Amino acid sequence: MVTSENIRKELKTLADAKYKEFHSSLLPGTDNVLGVRIPQLRTMAKRIAKENDWHLFINATESNYYEETMLQGMIIGLAKINFEEQMNYVKMFIPRIDNWAVCDIFCGELKAFVKKGKGEVWLFIQPYLYSDKEFEKRFGIVMLLHYIDEEYIDRLLKYADQFEHEAYYARMAMAWVISTCFVKFPDKTMEYLKQSKLDTWTYNKALQKTVESLRVNKETKLLIKSMKRKL
Repeated sequence: MVTSENIRKELKTLADAKYKEFHSSLLPGTDNVLGVRIPQLRTMAKRIAKENDWHLFINATESNYYEETMLQGMIIGLAKINFEEQMNYVKMFIPRIDNWAVCDIFCGELKAFVKKGKGEVWLFIQPYLYSDKEFEKRFGIVMLLHYIDEEYIDRLLKYADQFEHEAYYARMAMAWVISTCFVKFPDKTMEYLKQSKLDTWTYNKALQKTVESLRVNKETKLLIKSMKRKL
């Protein structure tokens, strides 16, 4: 049977003290890390998602460890269920997101979910894009990475000009999305940057992340550096 207790025991056997120290340093404010590597969690998630009673673990609201929450998010993304049921699990999980790593891995696991109903998911993430809560907003923004295409690029850049938040992880997510837009749609994104209404910190961070990309040529990087605003 898939129970929180059994999964917790397995996670503890996989814990690595050195990795715990390293990974904890990347997650300020998260003090319940065991130290289990992502590939190991993904292997567990794939196995658990095949069990008939995987939902027992997802429905358990008490997660003692960071890895338990991460594992729940992975399983929701992998579960072979219909679109509406998966949507309900996604909605249930979002309030459990309390750090960037759980947010980003969870969003990445939802690629197949988005493909099932791209338009419906677009509407679903809209309230999160305008949430006042840091990690709800980050969830909405990171989900935009699934929408950087011809159909949605204009809507993404329009949203960027409406973006407002003081929290670090929400701002970093917005900068990440804009830099990815630049890689995929350089001309459109450059035109956007020239007239962007983004706050100066997020705007400059978007430029920085674009410059750090290996897919942007040196000449373009020099131009982007020259566009930096003074704080």
